[in-house]
Amino acid sequence: MRALPRRLLPAALLLPLVASADELPAPLQALEAEGLTIHGRFEAPDGLTGYAASAGGQPMTVFVTEGGEHAVIGNLVDAEGENLSRAPLDRLVRAPQDAETWGELERSAWIADGRDDAERIVYVFTDPNCPYCRQFWQAARPWVEAGRVQLRHVMVGILAADSPRKAVSLLAADDPAAALADHQRGDTVAIRDALPRPLELALQENHNLMDGFGLVATPGIVYRPNDSQSSGLLKTAQGMPSDEALTEILGPRP
Repeated sequence: MRALPRRLLPAALLLPLVASADELPAPLQALEAEGLTIHGRFEAPDGLTGYAASAGGQPMTVFVTEGGEHAVIGNLVDAEGENLSRAPLDRLVRAPQDAETWGELERSAWIADGRDDAERIVYVFTDPNCPYCRQFWQAARPWVEAGRVQLRHVMVGILAADSPRKAVSLLAADDPAAALADHQRGDTVAIRDALPRPLELALQENHNLMDGFGLVATPGIVYRPNDSQSSGLLKTAQGMPSDEALTEILGPRP
């Protein structure tokens, strides 16, 4: 799973002190020239100034000494072993990245399962030949039928030679939601002779999106937990969830 729940820093260490490029200390300007991206500044103990940064998409913190002449890249840990880098990275780097990723999911090629006004949205990378996708679809019926959850099945075709054709055929159906529901209940997919090229390209984009999450199995599930410590960060799961994981993903059982 990504983005495990974390304890938050004291509020004083989370002040949004974002610096412009010309205000950055010399060590950070040098790091920027080497490809580091600075996302924001935050206060740190003992005269240090913390900066939330990323390189190659990977979040990291940089701490600049009081004189501004030296910088250390890494995590800052207190006397209790608490990692003081986590909360600012969540707030300044991971949360904006996850918001952008959620937008990519919204724009992907998916089939809705459940009411549009459901209180919770869960994205599911779904292969038509995946038996565990069918199990998850069946296990989620109480939440979906109660109107609490809308599953958005981001179709992929990775498990068998005919998976891509089946996935695109479902996306191209006159009523994709009904076609997917019938398939998950046991009906075969009516494979189209001619597949719409835009949907074939959309399927490839779905594959790229799934790869970006590091997911290698279906169902690949992406969701926003409701716990107060997650700060809205996304979590992922793959394979058929346990009963305990189901309630984390879908919410309290109806």
